[in-house]
This record gives sequence, structure tokens and C-alpha cells, in this order.
Amino acid sequence: MTAEDVLFVLALLRRARVDVWIGGGWGIDALVGGQTRDHRDLDLMHRQDQEDVVVAALRAAGFVETLDWRPIRFVMAAPDGREIDLHPLVFADDSSAVQASPEPERPFFYPSSCFVTGTIHRTSVPCLSAEQQVFFHQGYEPSERDRHDMAQLRHAFGIETHF
Repeated sequence: MTAEDVLFVLALLRRARVDVWIGGGWGIDALVGGQTRDHRDLDLMHRQDQEDVVVAALRAAGFVETLDWRPIRFVMAAPDGREIDLHPLVFADDSSAVQASPEPERPFFYPSSCFVTGTIHRTSVPCLSAEQQVFFHQGYEPSERDRHDMAQLRHAFGIETHF
């Protein structure tokens, strides 16, 4: 997934008038303002109540659903192998959100402050905050990509990470 691919998907979804935020590796690169590694996919958080519009817009662009773990997440892929990992969020009145988790009694929490902006190719993009990225990178054995991503956040923001 290239930077141009990310900007294409964001423009497509912006035209569909849906709200999305970049997470994962591209979200971290957006926070630091430049691409720091290759990315196999794009992680997007979206409003669960806009999911039908998100799916329709991506289908119109040639993406098909390849994995369904709803309500936690699902994946859509293009014929050329580009993948988008979609995470449905349910928003509260205070602009915080929750995402279902494998443990129904412990959903993933997104404070309202975690919805920020970053930059990809000098274009402002919606993404998750550095603190939220660190929160989601804990409780499991990290890959080399995870270690790389957390190092980027430590360097750019001086924040503590778990590894």
C-alpha cells in the first residue's frame, strides 16, 4: 500500500462523506509526517453507522470483502492486492468511541482526544494519536514492524512505549 494509494482511498471515502481515521503503520507515518517503512495494508477506523456507505464506496472502486470478523473488524482487498483493514467504531455523545473486541465485556476504548490529524505527502489526513497508537501496541509479542513503529513515536514525540 503506497502513500498514493492511501490518499486515493481517503479521497474516495471523503467524497462518500464518511468519517475515517488512519491507524496502524500508516497512522504512525502520518503522525511523524513521512513514510518510514513499506506497508502491506491500510488500517482505517470508521463510524459503524456509516459502514454501508464505506463498503459501497470501496466496492465501487473494485475492492471486495476478504475477511469478516464483525463487529471487531473486516478486510476489503483490491484485485492488485491492496488491503484495507476496517475497524467499526460506535461513538458516544462526548465524541469518544468503542470498538468491539474478542472479549465482549472489554471493548477497545477511543477517547475523543485520540482523533487527530497527521500528514501524508504534505496532505493533512485524519489519524489516531500517538498515545492511542502506543495503547494498541501492548499486550502481545511485537513484530519487527511494531518495534520500528514504536521507535518512530519515541523519536518524534519523546513518549514512552512498552517495547
